[in-house]
Formats: sequence, structure tokens, C-alpha cells
Amino acid sequence: MYERTAALFLYCVSPVHMGAGSATGVIDNPIQRECHTHHPSFAGSGIKGAVRHGFAQLCRDAAKIDAAKIEAIFGPSNGEEHRAGAVSFGDAQLVLFPVRAARQGFVYATCPQALARAERLLRLTGTDPGWSIPQVEDGHCRLPVAGAEGNAALLDDGRLNLEVFQYQAKPDAAMGTMANWLAEQALPPGPAYQYFRDKLRRHLVVLSDTDFGYFVRNATLVEPHVRIDEATGAADGGGLFYTENLPPESLLLAPLMASAERSDNPSLDAAAVMSHMRTALHESLIQLGGDATTGRGLVTVNLVEG
Repeated sequence: MYERTAALFLYCVSPVHMGAGSATGVIDNPIQRECHTHHPSFAGSGIKGAVRHGFAQLCRDAAKIDAAKIEAIFGPSNGEEHRAGAVSFGDAQLVLFPVRAARQGFVYATCPQALARAERLLRLTGTDPGWSIPQVEDGHCRLPVAGAEGNAALLDDGRLNLEVFQYQAKPDAAMGTMANWLAEQALPPGPAYQYFRDKLRRHLVVLSDTDFGYFVRNATLVEPHVRIDEATGAADGGGLFYTENLPPESLLLAPLMASAERSDNPSLDAAAVMSHMRTALHESLIQLGGDATTGRGLVTVNLVEG
């Protein structure tokens, strides 16, 4: 039984390739997606594996983290002992997705469905974000009230242009609370992220579930790659393949749960395990997914406890 719960906000600062392992479409290496929403996601097993791999380096007091403590927290790795670890990472679900805009570069797009699921997860882990989620029709959008100058910088005669689509925009005062909460709780603190926190406060956009679904399926980062022939140093014929990445500035949310150490002589209770998680993960930069040697998978983590 897990005794402590928290939520992990995962903010992408580089393209992230959490591979699905198989392809059925034109993209050879697609990213992981939920089957029912088709929103990009991160499998909890992949998050746990990445955190376990770099746990000693992530902890501020790495000298006190040895192999025995890692196994107590994450579970045995040798296969000889049959017991679970004391920490559980759930799948990360999409909250915000960057969409190219005609003005101001991009917006942080979301939809009522994504917000409602995020609010549910936060409440289940003991946090009440105090959101008021708007209902949005197809072809319309909601955005925070940013004053005449703020809206004029993003809109064109009351309309928002995203990619090749135009949406009728309606400023919503209630969205200011949501944008401020996400800017403070989901994005890392410090001057390096001040621009993005301010942009999130101004340029959070709620689309309809249908319109948001179009962008998360069709506006990801797809890169062509060419296999090199070692003998000639030139492109290998037939070696062209395409890899999909979740774009930078995407935000996801995952549950984190902790129990006491599962051993005959436990030394860590649930509070101690969660304390180790907070020390290692809160406001940290981790690497998730593939293509690490080409700068992919850099993600900042903010841990929110109820």
C-alpha cells in the first residue's frame, strides 16, 4: 500500500523521443501515445528506469546513496530477490503542447479534456489547483485576460492564427488563475525560466478537444535521418528513416507514489522514500528516452505534494 503521493511535472527543454517500439504509419520511429486520446505520453516504466539510472548523481548528498539504498527504493535488479521497490511512477499525460502562432512565436495550447485529467490527477495526489475549466467549441479558443496590449500582440482582429488555422478568441478572466498556477508550480523557478513563466501567463490557450487533438497528432517534430555506410562514409542507399520527437516546451504530468521499504529489515519508511525523491527530482534536469548523445530527452522536473 502506497502511503505518500505526489505529482511530477515534466517540462521538455529539448526534443524528447520516448519511442513506441513499433510503427504502423509513415514515421519509422514514432513516440509513445495513449491509445484512447492519441496524446503523446511517457510510460512510467521509462521514467522510473531513467531516474534509477541517474539517482546517485541526482541526489544532492550522493555520498549517502549506495547500491543497497537504490535497490531498497527502486527494487532489486539482479532478479534473485522477488520484491517490489518502494516507489512507483505512473504514466505521464500531456497537459500543454506548443503550437506555432502567426504572432509571438508559439502558444501553450491545451484543451478541457487534458486540463480535467490533470486536475483529477492533482486532486488524487492531494493538491487542489483551484481551476475553472472552460468549455470550448470547435473553431474557438479561450485565453487569459492580458489587457489590451497583451491580446493585441497575439491576436489579429480578435482571432488567433495557429499554423494555417484561425480561431475566434475570447479572453477569460478565470484562465488567469490557471495560467498563474501552472507558471509557478509546473515550470522551474529561477531567471532561466522567467521568460517562459511570463509567456505561459499571457499565452495559455484552451482549444476544443477536437482542435487540440489535431495538433498533438500532426504538429510534433519529425526528423529525417540517413544511415552512413562505414566503408564509403557516404549515405547508405535505402537508409533513410524518420524519427518523431515531442517538441520542446511541452508539459506533462505523472503520479508518483511511495511506500515503506519492502524488505525483512526495512530502514526507510514512506516519508523517507518520498524525501529522497524530492531531493533527487525537484527542480532537477533529467534525461528521458533515446538519442541522448544528440541532445534529446532533456526534461526538468517539478514535484508537487499535497
